[in-house]
Amino acid sequence: MTPIKLYRNPKSGHCHRVELMLALLDLPYETIDLDMANGAHKAPDYLKISPFGLVPAIDDDGYTMADSNAILVYLVQNYAKDSKWMPQGPKEAAEVQRWLTVAADNIYSGPCAARLVKVFGVPLDHGAAVAKAHALFKMMDAHLDGRDWLATDSITIADVAGYSYIAHAPEGGVDLAPYPNVRAWLARVEAEPKFVGMATSPIPALA
Repeated sequence: MTPIKLYRNPKSGHCHRVELMLALLDLPYETIDLDMANGAHKAPDYLKISPFGLVPAIDDDGYTMADSNAILVYLVQNYAKDSKWMPQGPKEAAEVQRWLTVAADNIYSGPCAARLVKVFGVPLDHGAAVAKAHALFKMMDAHLDGRDWLATDSITIADVAGYSYIAHAPEGGVDLAPYPNVRAWLARVEAEPKFVGMATSPIPALA
């Protein structure tokens, strides 16, 4: 099998969720780190792969896709169909989709945004992002009380989509200490065979 090309920034949680999925599925892949500081993500050749000029993107033997959650769906449907990663029952599938939406909304505007400020210097409202992160984590901690995974009784792409930015929330100044169930869930993801971590950044003062 030809290795899947993953275009990425190694400190992007969106990119890491794709790399984590590739690793968990034991698929051969190669990472291509884009020099985004010098505009590599806006180069004409890359825009043919990712029209919005965003990472991550993949090239799977000529099939290209850009959007981290869509890539998770593609990888599982193409290489692990009818597996635990993406259940087909209406209720289970809906639960997975709900958490993919959380990843694209609440996680993005909360722990992801807070980390963008501290790690990348993006001019966002850090206080608002931290508040959104804590509201999310409070809900998730209650949701995970008595259960191991976000959507079903097994790990799914919902957990993969949620992991990266929550695990690295302290890099954005968000304290995970008050959320024991969230921290236990992160540990379960990290205990999965073939797990790969994301590059770390310094941890600032936590709030």
